[in-house]
Amino acid sequence: MIGLEVVSRPDVGRRAWLHWGAALLSAFTLALAPAASQAAKGELPDFTELVEKVGPSVVNIRTLERSRSGAGNPHGMDPSLEEFFRRFGIPMPGGRGGPRGNNGDDDGPAQPQQRGVGSGFILTPDGYVMTNAHVVEGADEVMVTLTDKREFKAKIIGADKRTDVAVVKIEAAGLPAVRIGDVSRLKVGEWVMAIGSPFGLANSVTAGIVSAKGRETGEYLPFIQTDVAINPGNSGGPLINMRGEVVGINSQIYSRSGGYMGIAFAIPIDEANRVADALRATGRVIRRIGVSIAPVTKEVAESIGLGRPTGALVRGVEAGLPAEKAGIEAGDIITRVDGKVVESSIDLPRMIGAIKPGSRATLQVFRKGGHRDLVVSVSELEPDQQARSAPSDSGASSAGRSAFGLTVADLTDAQRREMKVRGGVRVEAAEGVGARVGLRAGDVILTLNNADVADARQFATLAAKADRSRPVSLMVRRGEWVNYIVIPAGR
Repeated sequence: MIGLEVVSRPDVGRRAWLHWGAALLSAFTLALAPAASQAAKGELPDFTELVEKVGPSVVNIRTLERSRSGAGNPHGMDPSLEEFFRRFGIPMPGGRGGPRGNNGDDDGPAQPQQRGVGSGFILTPDGYVMTNAHVVEGADEVMVTLTDKREFKAKIIGADKRTDVAVVKIEAAGLPAVRIGDVSRLKVGEWVMAIGSPFGLANSVTAGIVSAKGRETGEYLPFIQTDVAINPGNSGGPLINMRGEVVGINSQIYSRSGGYMGIAFAIPIDEANRVADALRATGRVIRRIGVSIAPVTKEVAESIGLGRPTGALVRGVEAGLPAEKAGIEAGDIITRVDGKVVESSIDLPRMIGAIKPGSRATLQVFRKGGHRDLVVSVSELEPDQQARSAPSDSGASSAGRSAFGLTVADLTDAQRREMKVRGGVRVEAAEGVGARVGLRAGDVILTLNNADVADARQFATLAAKADRSRPVSLMVRRGEWVNYIVIPAGR
């Protein structure tokens, strides 16, 4: 009867259906709410709150140098452009000194002249400011201007050219310090923002996305690559994520014109902070074991039995420094530091740099087909030494045409002592495949397929036994540096 009543009274049935439909629509709307929210997130972001939040922590940096009176600005260009020319090694019109004053007087009193402009950001409320080392390099005075127009003369606490990180200090309190972000959470495609002083235009805001992480450019650190518009004067300014945290220091651009071309590079803030902490503690960065390194190519890795191209190839070992004392040799490939894999050569300096000064580290090296562990100390960074030229003693013996289009000769005792090697042969001339792969007169071949080369006779024997269907790897010394050269299969 109940069912029949419902059926026999259409108004009641209609109300029930309407009630059920409303409930269904409400549930459907709630289900769509997250999707609608995600769609809203997919729209272009609003950076206004970020600018209000982080902007007061960004500073303008002017550097001054003392020059003779009347010198003025000898190049007649914006100081930020001069900073760009210095940064990328482009000659400036008139040379560095430029024309002298009209009176030709070289003995006038030294006057501070504006040298360049850059950016920075406040690390601590008591006045520590982070910027790029190249911004303050060579400066006699550093002036820091806050967004409230207060200007301070800053003291350079320390600068590290290798990482391009510097810390300066101003005498102030209660300053708005930045928040440091987690670079490991940063994702390619994520929105980021930069604030700086391009061409001296303070507090300029630009935005874009992260284009790549861990970008190797041949510098000391892997960079964050972005498409944020960065120009001369932005150097030292912060790269900021959407949470208002600093994730990098804007440091370099790729440019053929001197201006922005869509590719900018920032130093990851975690790496920069390690350097900044050291600079604040001691005014310098301590991280030295005494090796010169190079990348490991796929061809080299396969030819020497390493497998995949990983680690850092030791091209040279400096005498008297910890690497030599630990037994590291030119031609070794450093694959691990304290158990952590060295994925590429650019990782090694950063990993060594993170080790506490005076500590000992265990390095795993790949040498002549096998791995071994060596313990090395980390000592103070010293100025890089100039590489000596290759030995010129030509009193070699047993010279003659050998394999791969090479004419080789035994090393003399004097040459071995000078190079600190036990064997090897010197290339007297290179033709054919040897010349094509880059071998040249003066090169010293130390190993062939991981086997030591004692003299010219043994080199010829090893070359004759080498499988022609497989590449041949040669460890070659040129001057002070060692590298691997691969002779292709089917030679």
